[in-house]
Amino acid sequence: MLSSNTTDRVMRWPSAAAIGTVIVMALLSVTSPAAEPEIEAIQVRPNFYMIAGGGSNVAVQFGSNGVVLVDSGSEAASDQVLAAIKKITALPVRYIINSGADADHVGGNAKLAKAGLTIFTNALGNANFGNAMTNGGAAAILAHESILKRMSASDGKDSAFPVNSWPTEAFYTERKPIRMNDEGIEVLYQPAAHTDADSFTFFRKSDVVVAGDVMDTTRFPVIDIAKGGSIQGEIDALNRLIDLTVAPGPFIYDGVGTYVIPGHGRLCVQLDVVNYRDMVVVVRDNIADMIKSGMTLSQIKEAAPAKAYETEYGTQPGVTSSFIESIYNSLGAKK
Repeated sequence: MLSSNTTDRVMRWPSAAAIGTVIVMALLSVTSPAAEPEIEAIQVRPNFYMIAGGGSNVAVQFGSNGVVLVDSGSEAASDQVLAAIKKITALPVRYIINSGADADHVGGNAKLAKAGLTIFTNALGNANFGNAMTNGGAAAILAHESILKRMSASDGKDSAFPVNSWPTEAFYTERKPIRMNDEGIEVLYQPAAHTDADSFTFFRKSDVVVAGDVMDTTRFPVIDIAKGGSIQGEIDALNRLIDLTVAPGPFIYDGVGTYVIPGHGRLCVQLDVVNYRDMVVVVRDNIADMIKSGMTLSQIKEAAPAKAYETEYGTQPGVTSSFIESIYNSLGAKK
């Protein structure tokens, strides 16, 4: 976890030795290998953290029953994410809830689950029974069946993920409630949004919603048409996310109001979700009007219907073009 302490700074002219040190360090930084991604653990509530920098945001809720995670980050960052969790609490991981089937959200499933402990071992006091019920006594991986289908490639194609990273508990209903650490937790399926395999996880007592890639404050939303995503499904999911949140008022002070953890980017509150939803709707309406006027996809891109938001959400190469194209195709327009 990064320390919030800062040191006093004194303005002074640097010495020749200091300048030389800076030059040497700069040269070393050129020749040294790329550094590992920086992991940061941000406290959201007394028993709730957001781990950023491990591929996707990872939510960490903990209590007397152990640790509940939402997402596990990328496979490459799994050791760092696990180390960050251990700095937060010594309690074992009991559940990993997946918000989607993208590799940066589920890549760490296998390693983090193996480092955890099944709830059956604790509840029944019988390790052998727990080992038989799960993959060697590992933590459970919970997800909607659409995520399991995406990860296991049930359509007959080769799976992109190893079996030990697949969900061990899958549900097919729109809502899956569980109770851990004296808190009601709801996993809520969101059809046809970012993809056809998205879920929100609502921690009712903590008043935190984990949104997955339905919301990404670092870029325009990714709407994967090929994987069942749609612009209307994205807007519907954002509207539902707004409905799940409560604004911090009328008495506004730190820690009041529902927190939203996006798939990537900073911690949010209700107003951030409203602004993000409004941005998506405005760009969708702009493109719909252009389609009605007979403009082609290339003409629409040239007209820059998302221009007003590009400085905030379009800084990554290609994201604006992809967003416009996904809306265009989602609206059923002809190229």
